[in-house]
Amino acid sequence: MTYEILIADDHPLFRSALHQALTLGLGPDARLVEAESIADLEARLTEKSDWDLVLLDLNMPGAYGFSGLVLLRGQYPQVPVVMVSAQEEAAVVVKSKEFGASGFIPKSSSLETIQQAVRTVLDGDVWWPPQVNENVSVSPEAKAASEGLASLTPQQFRVLTMVCEGLLNKQIAYELSVSEATIKAHVTAIFRKLNVRTRTQAALLLQQLESISPN
Repeated sequence: MTYEILIADDHPLFRSALHQALTLGLGPDARLVEAESIADLEARLTEKSDWDLVLLDLNMPGAYGFSGLVLLRGQYPQVPVVMVSAQEEAAVVVKSKEFGASGFIPKSSSLETIQQAVRTVLDGDVWWPPQVNENVSVSPEAKAASEGLASLTPQQFRVLTMVCEGLLNKQIAYELSVSEATIKAHVTAIFRKLNVRTRTQAALLLQQLESISPN
């Protein structure tokens, strides 16, 4: 049996390290494909949606903290996602679990630990570092934000991130090569799904999924 795994990380050196760890751990049984941004990851998932595992860096270009995880769990619930991050605080690990990940691998982990974690999840189980047992709560606002964002399509999510970066509808239309009317329709649908009325409210909601909350 060949395992097909997506490695999504914007650091070439760490992608290479993960590639090496999995090649050593799984040998010829692994087909490894890399993505360096959320857009790149979405393209891979559009081409093929039955990956055995996605290893997802927490801070990817095109994502706001956990928004990449939430988007993946909403659009591809059948694909297990393991978060990989240099942010190893208990709050980050617990939020990863709350938002639907199947595991969390700290970037400081040894090759052996990475291999063990991946094999455990490929076998249908979950893998968490000890921090997951610490008493950390996820705010109701963050939970509500994750539920709303999980209902967005990839294109709506792209539009939302551009809205939150301050782009006007006509600028977003130009960037995505669609009409301004299409963007207006997307924005209306996004506001309805997120239960917000303004761009500022949408941006604040997206900030609920930042990896470390301001408080």
